[in-house]
Amino acid sequence: MDFTLSPQAEEYRNKVRAFVDAEIIPLEAVRASYDDHGNIAEGPLEAVRAKARAAGLWAPQMPPARGGLGLDVMGRAVFYEEANRSIFGPVCFNCSAPDDGNMTVLEKVGTDKQKEEFLQPIVDGKVRSAFVMTEPHPGAGSDPTMMLTTAKRQGDKWVVHGRKWFSTGADGAAHYILVAKTSDDPRKGLTAFLFHKDQPGWRVVRRIPIMGPEEHGGHCELEFDGLEIPDANRLMEIGDGLKVTQIRLGTARLTHCMRWLGLAKRSLEIASAYISEREGFGIKLAERESVQLLLGDAAKEIHIGRLLVMNAAWKLDQGDFARKEVSIAKVHVADTLHKAVDTAIQLCGARGYSQDTVLEWMYRYARQARLVDGASEVHKMVLARYYLKEGSDFWSWGA
Repeated sequence: MDFTLSPQAEEYRNKVRAFVDAEIIPLEAVRASYDDHGNIAEGPLEAVRAKARAAGLWAPQMPPARGGLGLDVMGRAVFYEEANRSIFGPVCFNCSAPDDGNMTVLEKVGTDKQKEEFLQPIVDGKVRSAFVMTEPHPGAGSDPTMMLTTAKRQGDKWVVHGRKWFSTGADGAAHYILVAKTSDDPRKGLTAFLFHKDQPGWRVVRRIPIMGPEEHGGHCELEFDGLEIPDANRLMEIGDGLKVTQIRLGTARLTHCMRWLGLAKRSLEIASAYISEREGFGIKLAERESVQLLLGDAAKEIHIGRLLVMNAAWKLDQGDFARKEVSIAKVHVADTLHKAVDTAIQLCGARGYSQDTVLEWMYRYARQARLVDGASEVHKMVLARYYLKEGSDFWSWGA
């Protein structure tokens, strides 16, 4: 692949960077900018979103016909990385999880009616959404075949019973994608559905407290006790639930990595500014070899992560599923985010551990990276299976 950015991607990179520096990063230092869960509050968010729209930086993953920018996956890698140089950035441009992944899969596989009813309001920023799949033990986690939530057909509707948890964004969402068991077939036993928040037969049991700051709507436990979903709101065919999940998560895992690289880069920006100014024992910290070793090692890992993400993005743009490449990127970038932020805190000392910078926010957030959208160990198992099947062809240069 050619790593030269297209003129369009370079233009958006510069515009997003300038916008983040001018309009979003300053909000991080204002306590009133934060909601009760450590994310940007609704008032400041709506003001920044209006500016992002006016600047032509809205919904980069959606086609222009829907009000988006129509960027390919490589273009998104550039955009999202710059957007997440601020802890508030992605949601301001309408490219944050889980809406980002939900918009992408609905645009790919939704019917025209489903897109108009469920997708377009998310693109327009009028509502938020959630993806509802993971269950408490002994239900489905990394293994979707363990799913216990059922959807049983009754005429032209489906009736849902079961329990889900860690559904990101569920507390503030209006539109939901639900995956439920519709048969005992190990490969075709799951089906995906769409439903609205105001439909009866379900409830948010609790917003689960977590270690880090939260996406809007938190991470919730849900109970389904007779939710009725019209068959017209089934996503794809009966038994295609696993396919819907794979279509959504393939790109969504990679967009996580794109955003995490932005946070990793920002953490080193904060650290390098500090060590270039702070003196100890007669010299600046940046002149000390021990400091340079820490900074250089973290910078190296970020660079590797960017290459891995771009390689996976390129393959996705070629029509490849890029499952192997996405798993490699997911494992490496998750580790890199934690390492970069940890290094930045170490270099900034007590200041990094305090709330005088956003590093402690990033540190709490970074720990989830090795868990979300598949634990690192699961992705390593996937890679091992590829290697055992392909042998030396595991490292093929082919598209």
